[in-house]
Amino acid sequence: MTFLTDLTLVAKALDQHLAQARARATPVLAQRPMAALIDDLQLDHFIRHGGLEGESLQRFMDRYLTTIINLHQPGYLGHQVAVPHHAAAVGALIDGLTNNPMAIYEMGPGAAAIEYFVINWMLDKIGWTMAPLHPGQQPEGTFGGGVLTHGGSLANLTALIAARSRVRPEAWRQGNSADLAVMASGAHHYSVERAAGILGIGTDNLYYVPTDARGAMDPRALPSTLAGLRADGKTPLALVANACSTAVGVYDPLRALGEFCRDQDIWFHVDGAHGATALLSSSYRHRLDGLELASSLTWDTHKMMRTSSVCAALLVRDHRSLDAAFQQEASYLFHDKEQLGFDFIHRTVECTKSGLGLRFYLVLAALGEQGLAQYVERQYRLAGQAYDELKKFDGIEIPIEPEANILCFRVQGSDERQLDLRKRILAQGDFYITSTQFHDRRYLRLVFMNPDTTLDDVRRLLKQILRFAADAPTA
Repeated sequence: MTFLTDLTLVAKALDQHLAQARARATPVLAQRPMAALIDDLQLDHFIRHGGLEGESLQRFMDRYLTTIINLHQPGYLGHQVAVPHHAAAVGALIDGLTNNPMAIYEMGPGAAAIEYFVINWMLDKIGWTMAPLHPGQQPEGTFGGGVLTHGGSLANLTALIAARSRVRPEAWRQGNSADLAVMASGAHHYSVERAAGILGIGTDNLYYVPTDARGAMDPRALPSTLAGLRADGKTPLALVANACSTAVGVYDPLRALGEFCRDQDIWFHVDGAHGATALLSSSYRHRLDGLELASSLTWDTHKMMRTSSVCAALLVRDHRSLDAAFQQEASYLFHDKEQLGFDFIHRTVECTKSGLGLRFYLVLAALGEQGLAQYVERQYRLAGQAYDELKKFDGIEIPIEPEANILCFRVQGSDERQLDLRKRILAQGDFYITSTQFHDRRYLRLVFMNPDTTLDDVRRLLKQILRFAADAPTA
């Protein structure tokens, strides 16, 4: 069998799968035990005998596509994972076959050029100075920089590495001193704790800034939080803010936080993995007012930019802070040579780094800036429309009006009742929803990622929930 033959079989299977999903003809999720899936997919057989091509590959695809969580089904209202545009899949295919590890320019000139270009495009959206197209020609003044990474968690880690290189430039060789600490919202993403642990700062040295009733960081609490940190003999490494929070989609007041960090000379990192894409929208850009004051920003394209997982950007206002983050020697990589482009390896944990920018660029080029902006606005508006719909029912509690495309609510009863209702919804198969804790209470959670989800879908889901709630105990 040839590459084109197998590719055609796979493409036809995926095309049929997409059509059925968008027509709501397949369940969002149909979980089965792992051992049964291993047996049905004949994983052991093909490892022993080979031959997974042609008709065997077609049967494998038919079976495999029944095992997935079906993001393209409009009933998918679950996690913050993109329902990818098909252009992203094309980019992933091209990158997968050409396999250019482009952290070194000569190993993937086209991929590196595309990454450099999209980083500059993102810097411009923030309002930061773009990097020169001829990296060897340093203009006057500072300019921004960035790198694409395999996920927002890695981007947040890289941001704190850059912050450490500013506060403790000797730490790379000598290790951390015991006095470093990070300030963050109590509603921070768990990757901030992971980064503190990985860097040797320690999660005990995370100082949580109190939040208001909406779950946003309260800037009035910053002076006392910083004073407490310093009274403990600690040095602030960074303040990490949300744009927006993972649980309920609330934006922190970035301008007030940024002005405080500027006055106190503290690195200000904004975790905008999900919500930074509002920068593209004239209707919602105000949610990110003050972002230009940040030192760094995490911005995932595999959330609100229709790109396949994973492709996240770590962006910095001053490129020098990121270029100083990593210090390494490898004679087979670093030596005198003619440099026609830019080596990203100095900015990233990864060496063999995929051409992540290609899949994102193909989506951006297919939809255009306005197409992506319209998608963001549609999803944010839909969350607001769903909020208005749910408010009509006395038995439903909604903690906050949505600021993004995330809506949380609960029915009367215990936390266990919310989880039981979710279990029933998932078993039905028409919808996939999640749940979260907010102010120590359990809520059901909808995230409007699918561009084909409508308000009628929300009404059908609500009808199911109310029916199941009527059948379930109220304790």
